[in-house]
Amino acid sequence: MKEAFNNELYLKLQKERIEERIKMFDNKLYLEFGGKIFDDYHASRVLPGFHQDAKIQLLKEFKEDLEIIFCINANDIEKNKIRADYGIGYDRELLRLIDNLEKLEIKINSVVVTMYTGQAQVQKLKDILEDRKIKMYIHTPIEGYPNDVEKVVSDEGYGKNPYIETTKKLVVVTAPGANSGKLATCLSQLYHEYKRGIKAGYAKFETFPVWDLPLMHPINVAYEASTADLEDINIIDPYHLENYNIKAVNYNRDISTFSILKNILIKITGKEIYKSPTDMGVNTISKCITDNETVEKAGTMEIIRRYYTALCDYKRGIGNEKTIKRIEVLMNELNLNKENREIAIKVDEIIKQSKREVMAIQLDSGEVITGKESELLTAPSAAFLNVIKHLAKIPDEVYLLSPSVLEAIFKIKQKTLYKKKYQLNLSEVIIALSICSTTNPIIETTLKNIDKMRGFEAHCSYIITDSELNVIKSLGINLTSEPRLIG
Repeated sequence: MKEAFNNELYLKLQKERIEERIKMFDNKLYLEFGGKIFDDYHASRVLPGFHQDAKIQLLKEFKEDLEIIFCINANDIEKNKIRADYGIGYDRELLRLIDNLEKLEIKINSVVVTMYTGQAQVQKLKDILEDRKIKMYIHTPIEGYPNDVEKVVSDEGYGKNPYIETTKKLVVVTAPGANSGKLATCLSQLYHEYKRGIKAGYAKFETFPVWDLPLMHPINVAYEASTADLEDINIIDPYHLENYNIKAVNYNRDISTFSILKNILIKITGKEIYKSPTDMGVNTISKCITDNETVEKAGTMEIIRRYYTALCDYKRGIGNEKTIKRIEVLMNELNLNKENREIAIKVDEIIKQSKREVMAIQLDSGEVITGKESELLTAPSAAFLNVIKHLAKIPDEVYLLSPSVLEAIFKIKQKTLYKKKYQLNLSEVIIALSICSTTNPIIETTLKNIDKMRGFEAHCSYIITDSELNVIKSLGINLTSEPRLIG
């Protein structure tokens, strides 16, 4: 899909907007930072041209004036809550983020464990952070939070939380996942700053929903589909409409709690800073869209992909029917259905004819390349090999991996796993190609085409393994699958 978003302009405008917000206050801003800092695949899919590392590039622009506070909910640590996209716990994701940011020499101030009531697993995280010389602070639940504003904004509320010393003018407060206590941490810090005579500010950085696009714009609907399991709903911000007579899109949780948040901010600062939830944001996405038609198409494709994901999650027992129904409602509002995903229809036709599992990959040109499972290869492995051969203009009859090489790997794996039937998965095929490329210049040249696969659409006739799915994601291929379990 052609580019429809100016990433360079986005970084410029976003930096300017944040700098403007910093100057509104005592040259110190606590910025609640939502979404993924690294690997923002959703944004890059729905905004062709948006770089997956755009947010980290933005933070690097503030490198000398920036420090980061991480929040993590003690209950998520105790329950070992898993991030579905990475398959790792929130605590491990926290450490991964810290490692990646430290490699970029971005200052990590500390980690705040919120909602602490004595959860035993918190001590393990504390020990790890101490070994890494990273400070950890504890926030306990505040009685009456957030409704009892008088108590919340007092020494018995935010005042009970330890003050986190910060030295930079931009303090980004972020987390490894949702509901980690970012907002409460920002407000707690504001309380302590004002007690010390520092008139710091608060703002919110969220990529989606895009406040100045229509409510039913496919980009905003795609965001709602992506959070259907959280039951987030995009609505028109009534506060913004009342105060400015401008329609702005926000989501239900921010709007439902705004009156309380507004009162807390007034209690802390002594004045009204924001008139609406939309006022709090610093989003400049809409100004960087260069081709709205292409963006709308990308958004509709993402909605359908989310629908297939919900179907597969339900089949695997990790999703629920409510999420499926919610996305179906969104699809109906835009007159979408499964048939709008052409690559899925193609797979359905192929499997009816061949009776074999298949994956199809659609190139930017629109051409569809398929791969069928065999005794040696899974469908994703076969499809991958066929696509890179096609991109490198290698004839079908030429083997990238000779049958003897595949057979040798197959026998070793078979003996190791004690299985009569074993197929080489996608990661094993890529490793085999990498090894063979050292002595085969054709394979070395072919592998240079892997990056061209980023953004290709794909569909599989069954739910592939997590290991193969992770490889597909790393290749940048947008995969959906039929909700079928095999094997």
